[in-house]
Amino acid sequence: MRASSVALVTSTTACSSHSAPIPAGGSATGSAADPTPAPGPILDSERRAVADRVLTALAGPDAHLRPDQERAVAALLEPGARALVVQATGWGKSAVYWVATALRRAQGAGPSLVVSPLLALMRDQVAAARRAGLRAYTVNSGNIGQWSTIEAALAADEVDVLLVSPERLANPGFGTRVLHALADRLGLLVVDEAHAVSDWGHDFRPDYRRVADVLRELHPDTPVLATTATANARVTADVAAQLGPATLILRGALARSSLELVTLPPMTPVQRYAWVAEHLPSLPGSGIVYVLTIADAERLVEAIRAVHGVDYPVAAYSGRLDVGDRERLEDDLRDNRVKALVATSALGMGYDKPDLGFVVHVGAPPSPVTYYQQVGRAGRAIDHALVALLPSGADAGIWEHYATSTLPDPQQCERLLAALSVTTEAGQAVSVVQLEASTGIRRGRVELMLKQLAVDQAVDRRADGWVRTGRQWAYDEAHYDGILAVRRREADIMRRYLAGRDCLMQLLQSALDDPAARPCGRCSVCRGALPATVNASASAEVVATVTRCLRGQPLVLDPRKMWPGGAFGARGRIPSALAAQQGRVLVHADAPEWQSVIEGCLRVDGEPPAGLLEAAVATLVEWSGSWAQRPAVALDLAAGGLPCVVSAVTDHLATVGRLERARLSVRAPAALPRDAGGAQEAAGWREAFAAASLPVAQIADRSVLLVVDATSSQWPITVAAAALREAGATQVLPLLVHRLP
Repeated sequence: MRASSVALVTSTTACSSHSAPIPAGGSATGSAADPTPAPGPILDSERRAVADRVLTALAGPDAHLRPDQERAVAALLEPGARALVVQATGWGKSAVYWVATALRRAQGAGPSLVVSPLLALMRDQVAAARRAGLRAYTVNSGNIGQWSTIEAALAADEVDVLLVSPERLANPGFGTRVLHALADRLGLLVVDEAHAVSDWGHDFRPDYRRVADVLRELHPDTPVLATTATANARVTADVAAQLGPATLILRGALARSSLELVTLPPMTPVQRYAWVAEHLPSLPGSGIVYVLTIADAERLVEAIRAVHGVDYPVAAYSGRLDVGDRERLEDDLRDNRVKALVATSALGMGYDKPDLGFVVHVGAPPSPVTYYQQVGRAGRAIDHALVALLPSGADAGIWEHYATSTLPDPQQCERLLAALSVTTEAGQAVSVVQLEASTGIRRGRVELMLKQLAVDQAVDRRADGWVRTGRQWAYDEAHYDGILAVRRREADIMRRYLAGRDCLMQLLQSALDDPAARPCGRCSVCRGALPATVNASASAEVVATVTRCLRGQPLVLDPRKMWPGGAFGARGRIPSALAAQQGRVLVHADAPEWQSVIEGCLRVDGEPPAGLLEAAVATLVEWSGSWAQRPAVALDLAAGGLPCVVSAVTDHLATVGRLERARLSVRAPAALPRDAGGAQEAAGWREAFAAASLPVAQIADRSVLLVVDATSSQWPITVAAAALREAGATQVLPLLVHRLP
């Protein structure tokens, strides 16, 4: 039993709540904003005994339901009930559905289906359900070998709770085998983190809209519960409208009295790394350091270890890790075997560590709602947890990318639909790979837009691919303009948060339309100062240590292995006789240790500083240990518009390494459209090399060092390597100066 469960259910005071239903399509104000709690149904003695048994197993003999928890549970025992619970992190939303499941099963109902967004969250939920005496299982990408056993147990009614991801709901095979079989006997449907159902929400996931498909197929008497801590009034109204016109909404105050919110003055990216490394030992307990990218997580761990030693107990956590490694790290943090996990948002919603002592953000999320959700991991069952935000001038650019990158492009959508129309008329489904090739749109964009078009029922996913449904589709410009405006307003709220002029907790509550928002008296704004244990900046010595460490980290460039097909023509594996060798990268994306270089010569194509040239030489020294053949010739390729930079780096390496200097007379292809796919880019570079004059005499039967200025796709490197190998080079070793995001 964990203390967090006690925190979830032992309060004797009802949160302020709004228990009146919002009509479908109605406003989130009006009845739902009535500050007077409506009297709710109360459990009878027999049902209360079952509830007490579950809560005792979860949290000990003194645990009991909060008033709003009891209202929600009692409502869910009625046929066809719809309930939406919007309560603060740590309030006890999961206790509602575990108790309701136990009571429904005692009534003879079928199992509960819980739709949950993250593997870490599902794992905690399965453990909690089993502590409550429920037979709980999950079907996800990490336990494929157990699927058939779990499905057989479902068929035999030996499962009380099944947890699935929204992506699993979207899988045609799963739907046919499992959902259709459960539709008439499902005891309870739970939509956890339900803000993701709404495209007005901060974390909209198109696959979550598959919940609507499940709702349509449910027996009308099946009750449905949606829960979230991060829904403002508009999202609450949207989710309630999707659930149905008689949805009971229970909404409470969102303030967290255990959290001390702190914002620090702006720092450079490398100063932020250094601040974390310097302050980590003095932060209370163990905690999470959130970063925006996988690369940030890995580099920050290296920076911390450079300051405190290679055995310092920190680790990087991201969706790139396999399930077993993620579970191990989650347990390490939960059991305080690590001081911190440096994590992306993959360790977010629902991760339950009751005594998490701190949350630090290296960079501000784009939404105050996202931020509230992530800081809610801390201080669940302790009186004090530190929450610190380290801003940077680069954050605003990330916010704008977030605001626009997930919105559908109408022209791209029409191209996808046109391609699908042809194959559908021929009675064929088409894969994402085929659509990328036929439309020239990048694969990631294809996948995203297919999900968005599926939400609008214009396309459908079958086991063998995607088809067009025949339903007319039109881009809802007003709707998406509204979403973009909301996201930009949320970015403005984050600017206010960083400016530190208003109470930080009150600002987060107000962003979530909490009518109980008021100054907290604990944050750095209310107190007018940082905590005594927190400095406003990192020391120059630690900044220098971190910079040296990060610049010295080898960054491997793995070669592409497959041709793109489509406009390029060739598809399938690249022959080894034409492939590049494994390479190296000098500057990765917006690497903090290279900020001045990124903003200088890598932006305006100026003379590279000595530090970049020294790093290039050091990289070759490190890399040389893995060479099968030492390079004899150095060539430069200006693929990213930085001819001065790449020429100077290549000249320096040729001089220091005593390599013959050769030149490529290759004219880069014309700029491609923003939505161009890899096939188009590769085809453009193939044409460029076909028209070029290669230094055949210098490279024949020799190993070539190919220095490239900048690329995000690696297609210039891949096509150049093939051209040089065809011209006689024995191998091509690529050195990329700047790997673009």
